[in-house]
Amino acid sequence: MTRAAHYDVVIVGGAIYGFAIAWFLATDPDFDGRVLVVERDPTYARAGTSLTNSCIRQQFSDPLNVRISQFGAAYIKDFRAQMGLGDDVPHLALHSFGYMYLADTPAFADALLQAQQMQVSFGAATRHMMPDDIAQAYPFYQLDDIIAGNHNTVDEGYFDGGTLFDWWKRGARQKGVTYVTDTVVGLDRTGDRITAVHLMDGGKVGCDWCVNCAGTRGAQIAQMAGIALPVEPRKRYSFVFKAETPLDRDLPLTIDPSGVHVRQDGAYYLAGCPPDDDPAVDHDDFGFDHSLWENKVWPAIANRVPAFEKVKVVNSWVGHYDYNLLDQNAVLGPHPQVANFVLANGFSGHGLQQSPAIGRGLAERIVHGAYRTLDLSPLSYDRITANAPIVEKAII
Repeated sequence: MTRAAHYDVVIVGGAIYGFAIAWFLATDPDFDGRVLVVERDPTYARAGTSLTNSCIRQQFSDPLNVRISQFGAAYIKDFRAQMGLGDDVPHLALHSFGYMYLADTPAFADALLQAQQMQVSFGAATRHMMPDDIAQAYPFYQLDDIIAGNHNTVDEGYFDGGTLFDWWKRGARQKGVTYVTDTVVGLDRTGDRITAVHLMDGGKVGCDWCVNCAGTRGAQIAQMAGIALPVEPRKRYSFVFKAETPLDRDLPLTIDPSGVHVRQDGAYYLAGCPPDDDPAVDHDDFGFDHSLWENKVWPAIANRVPAFEKVKVVNSWVGHYDYNLLDQNAVLGPHPQVANFVLANGFSGHGLQQSPAIGRGLAERIVHGAYRTLDLSPLSYDRITANAPIVEKAII
């Protein structure tokens, strides 16, 4: 598709958020503008979209995060109808083995109880469980140090995020969205507006709206607009392993008090964690710390699930979170001083599961001047200016 000199919306970054927003713009009956998506790496080899564990949960401590994920779960389960592109669109399964949060201190157990009560008030099926209840449902756990847990097996688990992304991308392009492989190297700002985007190979492109979907490079794009965005790359590790003696039932995505999480992954299991020393890293630093498995991950999962004493790692990788230093929640919507510069940054590991609600919401904000489906304004940049973090206790 030939690139024009000017677009109503230029989206910087063509991974999950670039095409979530592009898709919802292209299918909004009140939008008849042109959209350009610019992506620097069409292989997506190191994009968070490709390296995600592709899970969704309602077990957050902030009500808005709960509602965002509930919207996402409903959208995933109704994916073919939502897309409206016919029977070629596959059904997306949501494998609801649930998340199991385990608490080993009274304060942590109380926080889980408060979160469970809030989640239930919004319609979630989260159960607050005592060790005997957990042992009855999942007898493979070692629970000597556990006081309580929270678990939800309704609309909480794993889904095929790759297919979601592929169809948003495919569908948006069918609807007329232009996609180019290029690198944004500058933005023209005049007063409170971005007027043009400069591409490394493609020259200058005028715009009415500029949307920052650049993932871990979001702070770089914001800096081009004269904006400080407290988002940086942080490494997160994943290990797929085979157990010599598989468990006799599905393993929930278990968040151990050690900070290690582990879940079912088809016939295998997947474990992950942050490093103990968790600094910002270079955008191109995907070096792997192989000692992490032996020193942190394996001891934690073998302690929690004794059957995992005998396992074999069959795959491993490191990806990056676009880590929001303020509160590990997304930063969304137009910047208060640059009215047409829209932020979709700092998801800190929640991006894929939140993409249906936030993609729709940001498209609504651009087209209609307001959020319609969910009010996402609490996640605006204003809280960064005010140094007023949204406290989300359920960060993995």
